[in-house]
Amino acid sequence: MKASEYKAYKGIRKESLRDNMTDIEVALTNIGEIATRDIALEEHPQGLKENLKVAKRGGGVAKGARDLYEKETKKAAISRKNALDYKYVDEQQKIESKVNE
Repeated sequence: MKASEYKAYKGIRKESLRDNMTDIEVALTNIGEIATRDIALEEHPQGLKENLKVAKRGGGVAKGARDLYEKETKKAAISRKNALDYKYVDEQQKIESKVNE
């Protein structure tokens, strides 16, 4: 998922996506980032196209780890659960409640 899609999936707006990830989500993100960095350090990609290929390979490493985690634990790695669990109140409701006070 793109970051914007992931935020929508978790139901967050302006908050940090990473702050709202579960432990396994953070770990898988870190695996993907580290794998991408290490591949890039080894291969020295030049330009956007080469860097995108490296990023996709790094993401593939994280996907492999996710698939294995889900197979072994029989639990989904990705969750709608938010670590910070924000509750939103509709802006119109806030305004109306202040007017009625």
